[in-house]
Amino acid sequence: MEQGQRWLTGGEIDGFLFDIYGVLYEMRGNEDVLIEGSVDAIRKLREAGVTFRFCTNTSTRSAEDMAVRLQGLGFDARPEELFTPIPLALRYLKENNLRPFLIVDSGVRRVFDEFSKSDPNCVILGDAQNQYSYANLNHAFQILMNDQDSKLVTLGSGSYYKEVDGLKLDCGTFSAALEFASGIKAKVIGKPDQDFFLVPLEDMKIKPDKAIMVGDDIILDIQGGQSCGIRSVLVRTGKYRPQDETHPSIKPDGCVDNLLSLVNLFLKHKT
Repeated sequence: MEQGQRWLTGGEIDGFLFDIYGVLYEMRGNEDVLIEGSVDAIRKLREAGVTFRFCTNTSTRSAEDMAVRLQGLGFDARPEELFTPIPLALRYLKENNLRPFLIVDSGVRRVFDEFSKSDPNCVILGDAQNQYSYANLNHAFQILMNDQDSKLVTLGSGSYYKEVDGLKLDCGTFSAALEFASGIKAKVIGKPDQDFFLVPLEDMKIKPDKAIMVGDDIILDIQGGQSCGIRSVLVRTGKYRPQDETHPSIKPDGCVDNLLSLVNLFLKHKT
């Protein structure tokens, strides 16, 4: 077995964690574009009785809405198998009695309705392409500067993501700017925070060394998964770039052309 696929020979594999965007599908404007073979890959794992969960930083939809979207693309996806940052963010707000100023997608604002928005003591950043205006970012900055006990929360810390028409700035970029300006370190809810990998593993009752993380982001997916002791495989889809395979400090446990290639290798090795 070549070193590039050592994930297969590193021990027993009891289950998988899959990133969604860039692994299952991409976007062209407002249109979802399937990545070749991804629907078949999930179907094959279902038929083989293999356990898996979806682990995504996407914060534009709830798990229920995301499941409906994936089902519409042909995936056998179930809400209870989808892990997004939003439920963890809601819990964090409750536990810390926070009043958020939201820079999030309009489609998920309603899930924060239970929290007061007056005199905010917290800034929440999520996927929100059209919400990152100067006015919104400056208001967030003012909230953080007016009270050094206020919280800056980012739903994932990616610097960029890829749509079919090119790369796009992600919320981690704006979080870094607010960190720099305010001196307040952001609380990351989502990848690469270790809890975000460990929660779905606990749900599957699988230990990290018996799981495989699959994603297109060398830092969030690969480094994040490996930091938890999870073997992590990079797919050559989504935001992948060839130089990711020779990153100076992050070494994927495998690289595959797409999700279907990984599943075929796994099922062949398993038999």
